[in-house]
Amino acid sequence: MIVPVSGERAAILKDSYSDTLMYMENEDEYEPVRLLKTMFVTNQKHYELQVATSMVEEDDLVNALLYALVGLYLGIVLPVAFLNKYLLKKVWKPFYRLLAQLKHFRVDKRTPITTQKAKIDEFRLLTEAVHEMQQNNLEVYASQKHFIENAAHELQTPLAVAINKLEHLAESKELRAEQLKLLSAALDNLDRLTRLNRSLLLLSKIENRQYTDESDVNIREVAQQIREDFDDQVEYKQLRFEMNVSDCVVRMNYDLAAILITNLLKNAIVHTAAGGHIQLDITNSELCIANPGMAPLDHGTLFSRFAKQSHSSHSTGLGLSVVKAITDLYGFSAAYSYQEKHIITIRFR
Repeated sequence: MIVPVSGERAAILKDSYSDTLMYMENEDEYEPVRLLKTMFVTNQKHYELQVATSMVEEDDLVNALLYALVGLYLGIVLPVAFLNKYLLKKVWKPFYRLLAQLKHFRVDKRTPITTQKAKIDEFRLLTEAVHEMQQNNLEVYASQKHFIENAAHELQTPLAVAINKLEHLAESKELRAEQLKLLSAALDNLDRLTRLNRSLLLLSKIENRQYTDESDVNIREVAQQIREDFDDQVEYKQLRFEMNVSDCVVRMNYDLAAILITNLLKNAIVHTAAGGHIQLDITNSELCIANPGMAPLDHGTLFSRFAKQSHSSHSTGLGLSVVKAITDLYGFSAAYSYQEKHIITIRFR
């Protein structure tokens, strides 16, 4: 902007710089500017010259840089992410297919792992290693299963023969009282060995998942039937057996359900003194059995193998271990508590 001034005004006017605001029509607002005021003479006339240059505001500069960086980031990252996702998904497809089959692989089902031939060396080596591992596991499982089946027959037969011959010998009238006592001890140990062998074979079969047949089992019906099988022992020990049961349908193997309840009932009856009280409660989601006791048992070892809480020679120490193995097989929970009586709770859901 050029403004004519008088000579007197021109005499006192000096060059000056200042920061001020100036209205900008295109922005419709006042913007900061740097203003220069000076004087010049032309044709013997004095003029004042004002030159203004705009200064960018800090917030405008920050916003401009932010938008520029965000745009640059999105422009670079999004295409890279899309390409990586597409390419990596295609590259790792054989790996995830193999992983899905490994998650559902079970040696007792003998379901083979089938994969397409991979073009990547690492995946090809992984596939070969998995196939080799699968074959080894199937062979070991088959060998162990055959051993258990053979042991069930081969061990029980000589034990039964030995017990039969010793019982026949015990009937002889020529034996002295001392000899009969030793013979009785031998029979007791052989009988315990027979029960121990059956329990260990049962545990192995459960852990190897050889009980594959499953159906909807009503725990109440099974418990009532097994309770009747123990009538003689309950009557002999003059026990008071109280049952509060309702329907409880569980998906599992029927034989294992019977074994589970049998072991719990037998454990309670054996460890209850004559004239004691046993209570069995069954709801739609759990089974709870309680029998009297003078002191709490060891929570940590109660369900462990050979953890006998009594010194009875007739106990193998595997009854509750079998119970724990069955509950673990189906994802149930087995818990023990003491409230002036021993309480074992099986939660099915």
